[in-house]
Amino acid sequence: MQVRLSFGRDGLAVNLPGGYEYKVLESPPLTALADPVAAIEAALDAPAAGPPLKKLATGKHSAAISVCDITRPAPNQVTLPQLLRRLEASGVPRENIRILIATGLHRAATDGEIRHIVGEEIAAGYKVLNHDARNQSQHRRLGTTRSGTPVWIDERFLSADLHLTLGFIEPHLMLGFSGGRKLVAPGLAGEATIKELHSSRFMRHPRSHEGNVDGNPLHAELLEIARMARQDFILDVSLNKDRGICAVFAGEPEEAHRKGMDWVASSILQHVGEPFDAAITTGAGFPLDLTFYQCVKGITAAEQIVKPGGRILLFGECAEGAGAAEFRQMMTEHRSDRDFLNALEGAAVTIDQWQLEKLALATRKVEVSYCVPGLPEPYMRALWGPGFRDPCDAILKFFEGLAPASRVAVIPEGPYVLARAGTI
Repeated sequence: MQVRLSFGRDGLAVNLPGGYEYKVLESPPLTALADPVAAIEAALDAPAAGPPLKKLATGKHSAAISVCDITRPAPNQVTLPQLLRRLEASGVPRENIRILIATGLHRAATDGEIRHIVGEEIAAGYKVLNHDARNQSQHRRLGTTRSGTPVWIDERFLSADLHLTLGFIEPHLMLGFSGGRKLVAPGLAGEATIKELHSSRFMRHPRSHEGNVDGNPLHAELLEIARMARQDFILDVSLNKDRGICAVFAGEPEEAHRKGMDWVASSILQHVGEPFDAAITTGAGFPLDLTFYQCVKGITAAEQIVKPGGRILLFGECAEGAGAAEFRQMMTEHRSDRDFLNALEGAAVTIDQWQLEKLALATRKVEVSYCVPGLPEPYMRALWGPGFRDPCDAILKFFEGLAPASRVAVIPEGPYVLARAGTI
């Protein structure tokens, strides 16, 4: 059996051996809107909840817009111009509009990446600024949440008269779904806030996983922070596998985002019955599989449908290596997932520990192997499971000892597929 996997920019064709029961799980064939610009304009003028953007912006002298960074394929070049035109038509001067790249604790976008994120014309004509979570002087303390999270948000966002976010909705490994409140925190939050939001009390909660917001404490925490930061209006979209815009959700943040999450869940959630014996998954290709850090999402999504003690094979290009410095250091410091999880007990939260923590929770339940050719050798040796550069070697080892007729899920788009095992 041959299957094509999302891998880097060009994809990867792999041959799978016979004798197994394969189930290829792909994103449902969502139809892109025939006229996405018209749909965006309609959503801005007649939002899912709250007043139209023009009415909200009337009388305002400044606006700040939070947009996704380079690791997310948000269609800002399509959505952003419509939003900017309405702000300026409502009397907000162009020179008083700031576009903030919601990096969270990711690295800053380069000049070339900024042009890719917002488009050449907007990059040249507007203030486009990187968020820097580590620079506390750029943040304002808003107090603490009811559960005790210190809230620091980018001052350049807070000081504007109008606070807007621009994103897209997809499954998220701990928050349930992206979009909405995520463009405020962690997107524009300070380091102390981000660390607490990614602490073990959220990461290890059984309701903090892909496709779930009900009873998810991290979702509730981010909603509270977004209210504190006065998130005024969102413009979120849903994308299909070809990155085409399928639906648009705009307006009052919480209700508009809830409608968007419900639409996405009803459109893409797949029920697969009994858990699989094994799964082959990916980091979803460029840009998500640029680093191993991001590829972890493919593992945590697949884990939801694999039996305890089963096995997962991850394919990720990792053209930019492992990830940020803190993540790289942690990868090489802990020889096993058990050692890493034990080391977190009672310790202060470290930047990027959350992604490795989610991986460790997965590898404690299932066997994981990795085909990650771009990962430098020191990190390849540090993986919690066999690592490979050659796809053929990875597949050969993955099937070694797997019982004939085993049920194997193949997930070419990794975390972009939302699937659940068990009865409906």
